Amino acid sequence: MGILMLVSCGEDYKPKPKAFLRLDYPEAKYVGAKVEMPFTFETNMLATKLISKKMKASTESYGINIEYQTLKGTIFLTYKAIEGNKKNLEDFLRDAQKLTLEHTKKADEIPVTPYENSSQKVYGMLSEVKGNVASPAQFYVTDSVNHFLTGSLYFYARPNYDSILPAANYLQKDIKHIMETIRWK
Repeated sequence: MGILMLVSCGEDYKPKPKAFLRLDYPEAKYVGAKVEMPFTFETNMLATKLISKKMKASTESYGINIEYQTLKGTIFLTYKAIEGNKKNLEDFLRDAQKLTLEHTKKADEIPVTPYENSSQKVYGMLSEVKGNVASPAQFYVTDSVNHFLTGSLYFYARPNYDSILPAANYLQKDIKHIMETIRWK
């Protein structure tokens, strides 16, 4: 019978520390968006495409897609003009809040942050939707008289909150910057 003998080099075993994925994004640099709309705003230079189109010929409504190919995400903006009677403002607000409420089925939490810039007449709300949801952030801004803009963030991936969280946090800063730099024409 043979004897099997194991020999060690004498070093104690040390487990490897837990590794965490580190995603570094460049510092945001903002420029004025080059779109013909009834408002202006600034967007991150990291955005690779800015697509705008008139949505309906009968009304003043526009869609803008701000695409971030490296982050695999898009901020979708929809602009609608408020007509004289403000009835449609109530409808626009209801629709914007309804979109956020539809996420309550899968959301862990939906913190809401009001936004107000009285000097520029920009008032709105930013909703951060936490959890495995299709859109981790929605917002709207209005002057309550003529203009209404709503936006949503979507990623080109199955919703996995832990995986998209760094990119979602980065793009939420861009959303806040868009809200802060809106100027109505």
